[in-house]
Amino acid sequence: MDLALDEARAAAAAGDVPVGCVVVRDRDVVARARNRTIADRDPTAHAEMLAIRAAAAAIGSERLVDCDLHVTLEPCPMCAAAISFARIRRLYYAASDPKGGAVDSGVRLYQSATCHHRPDVYGGIGEVEASALLRNFFRARR
Repeated sequence: MDLALDEARAAAAAGDVPVGCVVVRDRDVVARARNRTIADRDPTAHAEMLAIRAAAAAIGSERLVDCDLHVTLEPCPMCAAAISFARIRRLYYAASDPKGGAVDSGVRLYQSATCHHRPDVYGGIGEVEASALLRNFFRARR
């Protein structure tokens, strides 16, 4: 999660929402990314989406079955679905997102009968620092 937090800090420094993500396989970092929605002018450029794309390219497969994803904010519906489609083994997230999250908040995608793959989910890891990054970023914007 420390690497994901580094990515989140880099996103904030670039003016994007401070969310960072790392994909790991066998304790090796396969991909890392940060939010770039503002920088890329792309609403799908969430940290998770970018990290999943990079990991799939690095591994050479659309299935990331032996991979774990670490992200600093609970994934939104788009990212939670991509995690499921990629067959990510475990999802670790830091801060919960009661407004936009889709794992333990909101639609709770993985609890849906139509969800084909459910990763093991571990929330709250690094929550204090991730929440502070987000709070400070949005406070400075108001």
